Amino acid sequence: MAEAGWLLEEFEAALTSASPATIRAYRSDLEAFIEWAARLGARGPSDIERKVLRRYLAYLGTRRYARRTVARKASALRRYFAWLRRTGHLSADPAAGLSSPAGEGRLPRVLRDEELRALLDDPPASTSSDEPAIRLRDDAVLELLYGSGLRVAELCGLRPDDLDLLNRTVRVWGKGSRQRQVPLSEPASAAIDAWLRRGRDQLITTDTPVDAVFLNRRGRRLTPRDVRRILDRRALSPTHPHALRHTFATHLLDGGADLRAVQELLGHADLGTTQHYTHVSKERLRRVVESTHPRA
Repeated sequence: MAEAGWLLEEFEAALTSASPATIRAYRSDLEAFIEWAARLGARGPSDIERKVLRRYLAYLGTRRYARRTVARKASALRRYFAWLRRTGHLSADPAAGLSSPAGEGRLPRVLRDEELRALLDDPPASTSSDEPAIRLRDDAVLELLYGSGLRVAELCGLRPDDLDLLNRTVRVWGKGSRQRQVPLSEPASAAIDAWLRRGRDQLITTDTPVDAVFLNRRGRRLTPRDVRRILDRRALSPTHPHALRHTFATHLLDGGADLRAVQELLGHADLGTTQHYTHVSKERLRRVVESTHPRA
């Protein structure tokens, strides 16, 4: 447990625009740093100099952390010490301009056609004994993740009032409490309607929240962990739920969608984040040429 002098609780409270997952990651990264720094005799932020931070990043490199992981930890340190300086807890920011290794630049994974078929149309035999309500729920969850590109947390947080099945739209509350309206595909709309009419009531218990669209087997609001379990059971190979969002975006760009429109659909605050998918799309086209063109 970190000492009170490090002000982690106050720092967390200041992260009003960050997602819960980001806050958890920052907390974990900072606690790991504080534990390491304590072994050097540091008792609080004022004991940390720039050379200590650089030594810590070098230490992480020797522990064989992926470069992306080290970059994320460095980002947490920069944001934390910048907050300390901004709020007057430090007179100088030892992490200002702190460099970190560049990320590995791995392209987001895009599901193959046969993987999508297994998820959406032809699930493996291991799911044949599922209760009808579970099958209806899983169909709706997967169609929504792929058909509208929602983040898992956004899907789990959906309320009945967010759905407009008549006009085939869903209202989504994204990162930083930003709201957006996203179209529903016809299969997703049909799957959600079937779940709400014939499946949801079968999972309701005394613990069921009235404002939850999707429920787990215990009748409680579906969680990101529950969604990962659905993927584990339905996917041909290990698949993270975010891969469906990656696939949604890449298929839109492959089909000629405008980058700004994709940005709005995904709820990205920064167009640069969306542009990453143009590299995925180009890479897919390159592989098509290499595998089909006789002079490639």
